[in-house]
Amino acid sequence: MRALPLDLIDVDSLHTDEERQIRAVVRKVVDSLVRPHVAEWYERGQVPARDLALEFGKLGLLGMHLTGYGCAGASAVAYGMACLELEAGDSGVRSLVSVQGSLAMYAIWRFGSAEQKSQWLPRMAAGEALGCFGLTEPDHGSDPASMTTRARRSGDDWLLSGTKMWITNAPVADVAVVWARAEEAVRGFVVPMDSPGVTAREIQHKMSLRASSTGELVLDDVRLPADAVLPEVEGLKGPLSCLTEARQGISWGALGAARECLHTALDYAVSREQFGRPIGAFQLTQAKLADMAVELQKGYLLALHLGRLADAGKVRPEQVSVAKLNNVREALAIARQCRTILGANGISGEYPVLRHANNLESVLTYEGTSEIHQLVIGQKLTGLSAFG
Repeated sequence: MRALPLDLIDVDSLHTDEERQIRAVVRKVVDSLVRPHVAEWYERGQVPARDLALEFGKLGLLGMHLTGYGCAGASAVAYGMACLELEAGDSGVRSLVSVQGSLAMYAIWRFGSAEQKSQWLPRMAAGEALGCFGLTEPDHGSDPASMTTRARRSGDDWLLSGTKMWITNAPVADVAVVWARAEEAVRGFVVPMDSPGVTAREIQHKMSLRASSTGELVLDDVRLPADAVLPEVEGLKGPLSCLTEARQGISWGALGAARECLHTALDYAVSREQFGRPIGAFQLTQAKLADMAVELQKGYLLALHLGRLADAGKVRPEQVSVAKLNNVREALAIARQCRTILGANGISGEYPVLRHANNLESVLTYEGTSEIHQLVIGQKLTGLSAFG
């Protein structure tokens, strides 16, 4: 009798009925809206982001772990389980939800004024307005302290100038949360994308996250009113806290990609025959499958533990780094190994494995590279900073 990988240690027993119900709803919508079309979206390098956002908004998936303003107020664990199911469909689809809820919406929800919150959050929660998060720059990815985007006073207004790069949702967004260096400190700004001087260019020729809209955001003396600034934060702790928030969802989401690859490899291994029997009957194949199942379960337990800590208000940034580092790294290793089980079929778009592997190459890098998370963990272990 076959067992699915996460059934081996009965992780379902660790969840409430409500959490399992939320997972079932998200899995159903992924089955109906994503899986039948995602291979084509990936091949074309296009995704119907606005249509998906409206559907996800109806289900309360956008900013689902936030409270008020039309947000669902779900637990961190429920949000993580939703991210897992979304990324089992595709990392780009999960990125759409993560950037909307954990970066753009979270920044406004956590640091915005009452007016900013009421103006944007209900529409964003409904999927009627899309947001993006402008932090990364062409020459400053892992080192946001060196950002060159500037905000300067012009009377009562602000003028923003600079370029942001690799910004998910930028080409389709209605609003951007942009981080810029002002005279006194790094500040966050709520920037309507139709403001004069704002342009977003779709990044072409990606080999990863092709079912995701990614852009370059150019700000050419964009004039903003005084109340465009996020009033409740100054300095890099603003964007960095948003990244910590997003990384929790990523540590769950990567497991979804890994699970999808492993399920595909298992189905293939028991049906594909070579030398007169299924390849799943050979010791080397079973060793691969067993090792991958163990790593998937360990990653799940880690994500669940930190999710429970987050719901108790006790999770720390370095703990999130542990989960992001481990789970994405292991998910990528699982995807690559599953490709070997499928042989030549593993590179075909008829199977999701190489698409997930390619996507995970981006997930490995964004929201903090593996090296950055290793240094965060190393600093916590030694008390010594290796940055800079």
